[in-house]
Amino acid sequence: MKISGVRYLVEQGIENIWKNRMMAFASFCVLLVSLLLVGVSVLSYQNVNSMIGGVESKNEIIVYMEDNTSVDKLNEIGNEILNMPNVEEVSFYSKEDAYLALKEQMSDYDVLFESLGDDNPLVDSFRIKIKDIEQISKTVSQFQNLENVYSIRAPYDFVNVLTQLRLILSWVMGAIILAMVVVSMVIISNTTKASVYSRREEIQIMKYVGATDAFIRLPFFIEGMITGFFAGCGALVITWLVYDAVVSILENQVALLNIIGMGNVIQFHDIYLPVTLAYVLGGACIGAVGSAVSTKKYINV
Repeated sequence: MKISGVRYLVEQGIENIWKNRMMAFASFCVLLVSLLLVGVSVLSYQNVNSMIGGVESKNEIIVYMEDNTSVDKLNEIGNEILNMPNVEEVSFYSKEDAYLALKEQMSDYDVLFESLGDDNPLVDSFRIKIKDIEQISKTVSQFQNLENVYSIRAPYDFVNVLTQLRLILSWVMGAIILAMVVVSMVIISNTTKASVYSRREEIQIMKYVGATDAFIRLPFFIEGMITGFFAGCGALVITWLVYDAVVSILENQVALLNIIGMGNVIQFHDIYLPVTLAYVLGGACIGAVGSAVSTKKYINV
C-alpha cells in the first residue's frame, strides 16, 4: 500500500472518531474506568507489599556473646557475620552501652543498680538485620556455629506471621487484579463490538465494492488506538492526582505512619515512568486491537 493510501486511512480513522463521537466517548469511558481498576489494584498491591517489607526491615536478630570475649575476637566474629550471604547490616552493642540503656529505661530502680556497684551482668551482643526473613532458620543456624556465642534471640513467631500475611496478600491481590483484568476485557470487548456493530452496514458496503480486509480494518485500528491513548492519559492524570492526595493524607497521620512507616509508601514520582507507559501503551494497544478484532465478524460476508 502506498504512503498516500496509509495517510488517507489514518485520516479516515481520525475523522470517524468525530463522526461517531458518542460511541467513541463510550469506548473512552469504558477504557478509562477499566485502566483505573487494574492500575489502582496493582498500585495498592505494590504499596501493601512495600509496607510489609518495611516491617520486615525493622525486624532484627540479636546474637549474645559469651562474657569476657576479647575485643579482637569480637571484631573477627563481627566481620564473619557481615560476610554471611543473608546478612544486610550488623551493629555491635557493647555491654556498657546496654547497661546504660537499661538504667535509663529503669530509672525508678536506682537502688537496684546501686546494689550492683560496678558489676555489669550484661554481655556484648550483635544486632543483625537480614535480607530475607524466610531464610531466618538457616541464618540462625549459621550464627550458632560461630565461636563464643552465648545465646541467640530470633523472632520466629513474628516472621511466621509476616510470611503467612505476604502469602495471603499475594493470593488475594492476585485474584483481585486477575478479576479486574477479566472484567475490564469483557466490558471493553462488548463496548467495542457495539461500536463496530453500529457501523456494520458501512463495513459490509466497503467489502462488497472490493475493499481489502486491511483497508477496512486500519481506520478502526487507528480510531481505537487514539481513543485508547487518550483514555490512558486520562487514567494517568486521575491516578496521579488521587495518589498524591492519599499520600498527603497519610503524611498528616503521624500515629499511622509510626506503624507502616512513611518511607515504605511508594512516592508517585518514583514510579511515574512505568505507570505512564503502562497506562498510555496499554490503553492504545487494547483500543487498537479490540477495534480491529471486532471488525472480523462483519468483514466475513
